[in-house]
Parts: sequence; C-alpha cells; structure tokens
Amino acid sequence: LARATGNWPLTTWFTAKGVPGDLLARHPWNRRSAPTSLAENIDGMPEDDDLNYPLLGLLLLRRHSRAFTTDDVARLWLDELPPGRAFTAERVALRNLLAGVEPPHTARFRNPFREWIGALIRADVHGWTNAGDPGAAAAQAHRDAVLTHTSTGVHAAMFAAAVIASAATGTQDVHACLRTGLTVVPPASRLARAVTHAVRLAEEHQDFDDVVDALHALHGPGHHWVHALPNTALIAAALTHADGDFTGSVCRAVSGGWDTDSNGATAGCVAGLLAGAPDALPERWRAPLKNRLASTVADFDGTGFDTLARLTHLEATRP
Repeated sequence: LARATGNWPLTTWFTAKGVPGDLLARHPWNRRSAPTSLAENIDGMPEDDDLNYPLLGLLLLRRHSRAFTTDDVARLWLDELPPGRAFTAERVALRNLLAGVEPPHTARFRNPFREWIGALIRADVHGWTNAGDPGAAAAQAHRDAVLTHTSTGVHAAMFAAAVIASAATGTQDVHACLRTGLTVVPPASRLARAVTHAVRLAEEHQDFDDVVDALHALHGPGHHWVHALPNTALIAAALTHADGDFTGSVCRAVSGGWDTDSNGATAGCVAGLLAGAPDALPERWRAPLKNRLASTVADFDGTGFDTLARLTHLEATRP
C-alpha cells in the first residue's frame, strides 16, 4: 500500500489516493480508523485508547501529585476510564477492580496480557514530569504499571519513562538517553537484553529493513505482536537507526510493524523532545492535527496540545 503511493520507505502519512482498486480490495484499511487516519481525511487528532492514558496520567498528578500510589491510579480509573476504551491488560485489571480484586493482584488474576505493551504506552507522562531525573520517572512508571502488568511489561514502562525523562532535558543525544533507560531495569532482564541487541542491530545495519527482519526472526515466533519485549526493542532500534531524527524515528518505528501506533508515538515522543521547540517538527506532521485532541476522558475533548503542554509543565514544576 505504501509502495503504491511512492511512500516506501515511509516518510509521511498513509494515503488511499493513487492506490489501485484491486490492491485496496486485497488489503482493506482498518475500517474503524481509516476515515480519520489517512492523509486526505485527517481533521484534528481523533480519539485513540492509547492517548487517553496521558490524559489520565495528567489527572492523576493534578489530584495526587507525584507521590501518588497504585491505589490512587486504581481509584482514578474507576472514576474516569471509560470501560469501552480499555483493552487487553487494562481491561482485565479494570474488570478485576470492579470484582473487588485489589492491586497489585489486579495485574495477575486471570490476566494473560500482563507482559503486553499497555504500561509502556502509559509511561510518557512520568517522563515528561521528571525531566533530568530518570530514576524518579521510572519509579512513577512502576507504581502505575503494577496495576496491570508484571515483569517485562513493567520493565518496558520504566525504561520508556527514563528515556523520556532524559530526552526532556534537551542536553543528551538519543543514544545517551537509551543508555540511561537501561540503567533503571535489571541488567539481566529479558527487556534489557532485547533492547541492547536491538540497538546493536541498528548500529550494524545500514538498511533498516535488515534490522526489522532480524528482530522479527528473533522475537516474532515466540511473542504476540502486542507483547512489550519486541515492541520496546523495535522502538530502541528505530531511534538508534534514525539518530533521533523525528520523521526518521517515527517512520522506522511504524514501518517495523507490531503495535504500530504505540511504537510510533513513543519514538515520536522521544524524538520530539530532542528536537526542542514545536516548530522544529515538520509542518506536515503538525498542521493536519489542528491543535485539537478528541477524547472521552474527563473534560479533555477538544483540548489543544498547547494547553495540555502547559498543564503538564505545571505538574512537572509543582514542588
């Protein structure tokens, strides 16, 4: 589909314009998201379950400060997380809470998704609010993650939060940020080994397709495509191979497959922080979103990204 429109390797939004009809018939777009995710149709940022979690994280900090507990996360979810917008480990944990199961048992009780990517997806806000303190960012991410995840699922969240906290200072390059992320997870863990291997692959191969092939050969047979381990490895490889460039990092992460929206978002978060000011990002990525986010969380529907940035900064600088 990308090749048919001259967009491979990926450099910009997907489009259906110019794609032959027989190809579209064989590979139809996701019918639920296609109307709002193709270049010709984007009109603001549509609601996405992954994007609800930074909003919940912001509410968490506003209500409980950075000293929040896992029980605080649980109560917030019961109050503010629409059940229909929760999936996999988060949906099971929410169901467990409604059934009277207390954290951290909510992460283990009948939860086959506890090492998937959900806690990593929620980690961004913990990095944003602890610029220059990757340990504190990882500690916040841990308290958040154990509501729903265990082991690699938790390690991935801690790693991401620490990388983001390092990038938020604007004083380190992406490679130093990734090395910092590895300092907050057990060095012998599966997550640490996978990230280290992925970074090495990205350093050794000029063609990112070769990196992706190697990652899929190693992780694909034994892991679901939403498992935290292969997805975290791919994010680290994309950032390394693109040398932290925004477009390069996002497009490499998405082109690698697996949980594409989440991987592109995390890679873009890190690369965007490294880029600095918003106008350092290419206009083609910013303009279609029209500084407007849709959500069913609290009163955030229609909020501008500039407003969300200011609210996040308030939490980051609160004593």
